Amino acid sequence: MKFASLGSGSEGNALLVSGRETMVLLDCGFGLNDTLRRLARLNVSPEQLSAIVVTHEHGDHLGGVLKLARKYQLPVWLSHGSLRSLAGKFTGLTIHEINPLQNFAIHDLEVTPYPVPHDAAEPLQFVFGDGAFRLGVLTDSGSSTPHIEQTLTGCDALILECNHDSRMLHNGKYPYSLKQRVGGRFGHLNNTEAAGILQRLDVSRLQHLVAAHLSQSNNTPELAVQALSNALDCAAEWICVATQAEGFSWREIS
Repeated sequence: MKFASLGSGSEGNALLVSGRETMVLLDCGFGLNDTLRRLARLNVSPEQLSAIVVTHEHGDHLGGVLKLARKYQLPVWLSHGSLRSLAGKFTGLTIHEINPLQNFAIHDLEVTPYPVPHDAAEPLQFVFGDGAFRLGVLTDSGSSTPHIEQTLTGCDALILECNHDSRMLHNGKYPYSLKQRVGGRFGHLNNTEAAGILQRLDVSRLQHLVAAHLSQSNNTPELAVQALSNALDCAAEWICVATQAEGFSWREIS
């Protein structure tokens, strides 16, 4: 199994997950032409995609899904709440509603959904597996829960939100209401919270760790990496950072 990012941050998110014969796109927050360009950078054509899986309805995750799905006749998987919040917009597409407590398969990939605290209709995050390895994804969550950590423990690769540094957010230029939203229980994980989650997981199988969804205004890659490397007691160079402009290139779990 391998995975790569088209880009990660408040201006757009998309993650490729590839099994033996299946490739899915987790979210698509980029315009159609930008998405195609970013796919090409990773040597992927849209015809290779099997499906799009959606975490929630915010524009930086869903903004490009409809056009991409319509143009290439891709099935879309999303929660009932996300679908209901976008009433009528998915007409003519093949839609699969996700039960957040039930695993599902997209060809040879097994997908485990789990609910997260975020200010959306019914936000989900996911673990992808191919029968041998597991990739856990956690972004767009304002806080952790025992269920989140139970789901992510023991993964072989982990993409973990490090949205902001609390001090930078507090001293930054965001209006007070936005600071409260971002830093609140239903907002986004800060570096310290992400590191705390990591310390509570079984990481004995972990081959890859990616810091994702970094704020360009309220965080730096150095601060995010420092928090995660301290939590793991590992070299900072071992941790990957997903960027807004480039995401990250293919990483293989083996």
